[in-house]
Amino acid sequence: MPVITIDGPALSFEKKEKLVKEVTQLVSDITNIPQEAYVIFIKENSYDNMGQGGILISEKLKGIVPPSQVD
Repeated sequence: MPVITIDGPALSFEKKEKLVKEVTQLVSDITNIPQEAYVIFIKENSYDNMGQGGILISEKLKGIVPPSQVD
């Protein structure tokens, strides 16, 4: 049973559905392993819990992304 883990920001239910469907289809097509064999974990992370280049992502996004889109 192949396992895929995706770490990223919070996503809507609809985006998670699309992500799981399309990733599963893509890796199944490439590996010739049936889609039913795949298990996908989505780990959502707050921008306050992620950093890049020594700076929290939440700080980098201030003024770039509307507050309603940042958790």
